[in-house]
Amino acid sequence: MLKKRVSLAGRGKRGGARTLIAYRQGNKVFFVYGFAKNIRANIQGAELKALKAYARVLLGYGAEELRKAIKAGALIKIEVEDGG
Repeated sequence: MLKKRVSLAGRGKRGGARTLIAYRQGNKVFFVYGFAKNIRANIQGAELKALKAYARVLLGYGAEELRKAIKAGALIKIEVEDGG
């Protein structure tokens, strides 16, 4: 799982948000959680452990499981055109 700082309009990265992203090289990337840095400092303990477990589940999904989760509304698929 990766932690990535994201800038917010008019606040830059320092006053922005943090996101947690589950990533596996290839075509699977999942947005797991995000929060504004002025709302909370970080994620720790049991919450972090639970989010990491959730990320492992998501990354383990096969094509059929992903299709079902998207159809059920549990996941939202975002398509990105390759600019290259």
